[in-house]
Amino acid sequence: MRRSKVDSTRSVNDDPTDYPMHAIPSGMQRSRSSETRARTQPEGKRASAGKKRSGNSLIEFTLTMPLLLLVMTGMVCFGFALNNYLQLTNAVSIGAQLVSFSRGQTSDPCATGSTAITNAAPFLTPANLSLTFVINGTTYANTTSCPAGAANMVQGSTLQVTGTYPYTLYVPWFGTGTHTLEAQVSEFIQ
Repeated sequence: MRRSKVDSTRSVNDDPTDYPMHAIPSGMQRSRSSETRARTQPEGKRASAGKKRSGNSLIEFTLTMPLLLLVMTGMVCFGFALNNYLQLTNAVSIGAQLVSFSRGQTSDPCATGSTAITNAAPFLTPANLSLTFVINGTTYANTTSCPAGAANMVQGSTLQVTGTYPYTLYVPWFGTGTHTLEAQVSEFIQ
């Protein structure tokens, strides 16, 4: 039985969903469940809501993926540069220590140091490696041999070895850049 007005004389068989929600007394109101809401939505809207969310994920993925790839390739490129720098620093340190302990045992300290440095850095190209030795204030630049340096090997004086190595840094989408890696070590001659 339908009524146009709500009055206090309701029968037990009256269905409260026949009335607008504001017209039903508060004790008789039921909340709309998700089942009722789902029934009232058209089928097309429910189906498109899921597609819309997956489309948003795809758009977010396509917008962020190039940036993530750029950051990742940059990290790999800088990792190679850092690896070369660490090899150069370690090799120059080993060469300087060997030369500082070889006073009186070698006739060519630069050749001894150069051989030790190239052996300690197997992944660096020896032809690209430039070494400078400063023995007791005398500079031997860009050389792998200095027989006159043996006379300058005085106990307690300083030995300074500098190694430089060119490195080409390639970052995709930004191009290449040539940089020079440099390591310098000073030791007291023993």
